[in-house]
Amino acid sequence: MKGVLLMAKFNERLKLLRRESGLSQQDFAKQLGTSKSSVNMYERGEREPGIETLEAIADYFNVDMDYLLGKSDHRSKSAWLEDIDNSIDLDILRSQVKFENLFPIERKRYPLIGTIACGKPITANEEKELYVEAGAEIEADFCLRAKGDSMIRARIYDGDIVFIRKQSMVDNGEIAAVVIDDEATLKRVNYYPEKNLLILKAENPDYEDLVYTGEQLDHIIILGKAVAFQSDVR
Repeated sequence: MKGVLLMAKFNERLKLLRRESGLSQQDFAKQLGTSKSSVNMYERGEREPGIETLEAIADYFNVDMDYLLGKSDHRSKSAWLEDIDNSIDLDILRSQVKFENLFPIERKRYPLIGTIACGKPITANEEKELYVEAGAEIEADFCLRAKGDSMIRARIYDGDIVFIRKQSMVDNGEIAAVVIDDEATLKRVNYYPEKNLLILKAENPDYEDLVYTGEQLDHIIILGKAVAFQSDVR
């Protein structure tokens, strides 16, 4: 009996979703890879689709399977979880706040020594201007403020704080603070010693690679590896 009731809910949900999408039964049948008559029978409750068809329908309309079958009124699991989060009892929250200091997060101050380019290199500046407070678990020696948009695909944005651990070498593909003739830049490093070739790559297709070979490498210093990022709070 329960299965019959669920399928009755299913045909109503299917019809609702199809109509909301502005699809005819024929159009939806093409999208689903089945016949119009099958869709018609699904919506009239005369045929039960198999599990693969149900999954295909749920994926197409981007809804949770429980919603499609009428087990839930939430179209997605995220919406269901959000409702749970929003219904947390305030007394529970207050009790949690009382204990928040039982497990304090250790903080540390990192020297902010200047600005580093996320774009064209800019003049390096090692004058310590102030400190940034962050979690002590960040293994960094200093930090820099990013400038520009060349590293946005690495989620490093203009004004963000970049934490740097001092080291003269990094593995290929790692992001590093690099000084080129007294100009500093933040880039993804790829070094090929057999070719005596260094390529500094941006994380933005609008920027070309910076390529250095031969004697040019004598003018390049790696300050350190970028180990963490902190979004600028404006």
